[in-house]
Amino acid sequence: MTDSTMNDKKQHVKADKTLIYIAQTISWIFNPFAIPFLAFVVLFLFTYLSMMPQAYKLVVLSIVGCFTILMPVITIFVFKKINKLSIHALSRFRTKRFVPFILTITSYCFCLAMMHKLSIPWYMVGIILAALVIQIICLIINLKWKLSEHMAGMGGIIGGIIVFSALFGYNPLTWLCIFIMLTGILGTARMILRHHTLGEVLCGFFVGFGCALLVLHPVCNAAFRMFLFHY
Repeated sequence: MTDSTMNDKKQHVKADKTLIYIAQTISWIFNPFAIPFLAFVVLFLFTYLSMMPQAYKLVVLSIVGCFTILMPVITIFVFKKINKLSIHALSRFRTKRFVPFILTITSYCFCLAMMHKLSIPWYMVGIILAALVIQIICLIINLKWKLSEHMAGMGGIIGGIIVFSALFGYNPLTWLCIFIMLTGILGTARMILRHHTLGEVLCGFFVGFGCALLVLHPVCNAAFRMFLFHY
């Protein structure tokens, strides 16, 4: 093997490692746990909700952050430690992903109950409700076929942008372009890491997109809330 061939192979290996590192970073940034919290941050920064009192916004963000990020991460971490499971084991095997789904769904239910008790407006509660429905659908599908929760979260964001643009009366084109581009990047990253196939990526996206359109629609949201809280 010549020196030039060896140098070419080293460059390819280095490029592959860089690509994998970038894909891992993208997957970490757009973790499904962070998406509901991100949605509330965007609402409080870029819509008329920015006029709400700072204390109120901090309370809502604290509740959302606690029940959609902190609690799921801690409970799943404890579950992995007790069962001596690695992250790769959870991502590869559907049967081992069942308990983390249940833990996350339980935490989201507590978040819904807390927001309902504090009489937070329905369109805010709807974000958590949509995320909960996405988790439940993903759990059901996961019993037979592994799909991408990352892409389900991104599909939920795009569906939410469309619904909220009609609700708040703003042009969603810029936000749609940004998040469609980010969705494509994230989906590519998940396939580069070999966590998902193209079919699993697309299925995850459309599950999130469809659930967000359905749950966040004012009529459907009212029906869901009547069913959950027995109005």
